[in-house]
Amino acid sequence: MKAFSAALWLLVGLVHLLPVIGVLGAASLQRLYGLPITDPNLLILMQHRAVLFGLVGGVMVAAAFLPAWRSAAAVVGFICIGSFLLIAWSVGGYNAWIARVVWIDVSALLALALATSLHWREARP
Repeated sequence: MKAFSAALWLLVGLVHLLPVIGVLGAASLQRLYGLPITDPNLLILMQHRAVLFGLVGGVMVAAAFLPAWRSAAAVVGFICIGSFLLIAWSVGGYNAWIARVVWIDVSALLALALATSLHWREARP
C-alpha cells in the first residue's frame, strides 16, 4: 500500500510538472492551452505560472519519497487544484484545451484525495 501511495503522489506531481514547459515561451504555452499569447504582459504571467507549477510539482514529487512532506503537500495541492477548478467553473466559457485541463485536474484531485487518505491511514498509530 505504501508503494501505491507514493505512486499517487508521484502522479499528482507529474501532472503539475507538465505545464513547466511553458517557461520556454509563447509557442510552448500555445501548445499547452490552445491560446495565442501575443501580449508580453500575459506572457510574463503565464511563464511565471509555469514556474509556480514547477514548485507545486516538485513538492508533490518530494512527498512521494518523503512522507513527512505529505500533509503540507496535500494542503498545497488542494489549494492549487481546487482554486483552478473553482475559477474555471465560475467563469465558464473555456475552450476545449482548458476543458482538457479541467478534467486532468479533476482526476488529479481525486488521486490527491486518495493519496492523502492513505497517508492519514498510514500515519495513525
